[in-house]
Amino acid sequence: MLDFNETASISGQIEALMDAALQAENAQQTKRTYLGASRLGASCERQLQYEFAHAPMASDKGFSGRILRVFERGHRTEDMVIRWLRMAGFILKTENADGRQMGFSVAGGRLRGHVDGVLLGGPEGFSDPAIWENKCLNSKSWKDLVKNKLAVSKPVYAAQLALYQSYLTLYEHPALFTAVNADTMEIYAELVPFDAALAQRMSDRGARVIKATEAGDLLPRAFVDSGNYECKFCSWSDRCWGMQA
Repeated sequence: MLDFNETASISGQIEALMDAALQAENAQQTKRTYLGASRLGASCERQLQYEFAHAPMASDKGFSGRILRVFERGHRTEDMVIRWLRMAGFILKTENADGRQMGFSVAGGRLRGHVDGVLLGGPEGFSDPAIWENKCLNSKSWKDLVKNKLAVSKPVYAAQLALYQSYLTLYEHPALFTAVNADTMEIYAELVPFDAALAQRMSDRGARVIKATEAGDLLPRAFVDSGNYECKFCSWSDRCWGMQA
């Protein structure tokens, strides 16, 4: 029985119940059968292989309930920004005629990406068609983005945008990237010119990861030390570093 005199205990129990429900729901989700464009900019190609192949991860490295709540916050925030943009006079398309999210599919469906939206017009100065992508970031991450801009601060997102611009052939005009500060609700916006070289590198990387994975060849690690920050938080670090190379 819950002890209603112990606030901390109640918080922990309710959070645990929510987390269990969220993790159970997540476990029932259909697994991706493709490599997602949103991940191609990640540092390690071997990690991308593990993701693509659905390699088993350490029991303590799956998505926690807290992380799943963060993901849902991002989705909810995207819906809010869509509404705000439309209220501000932007003509924003977020679905195809069949009601599905817009995107691309290449390599026999093994490489795919889904865009947040396409701007078809808007207030003066924003009349050109463009890819639109939105993220919700904590304050520290958001401030770094404001200071260093997308390409330097968030290379994974920059790669994602370049691929969208390339495969949806919307590269004549800069994409619009927006980010919401989850702590203060401030909004950052950046016009991102098409980086053809980055798009080509990421497309080549996708082909390389898919080909190597299907052939059973393990690509090199991105790092030489298991103590690297990114390795510590990788869901497959134990599997990866348990091997010779």
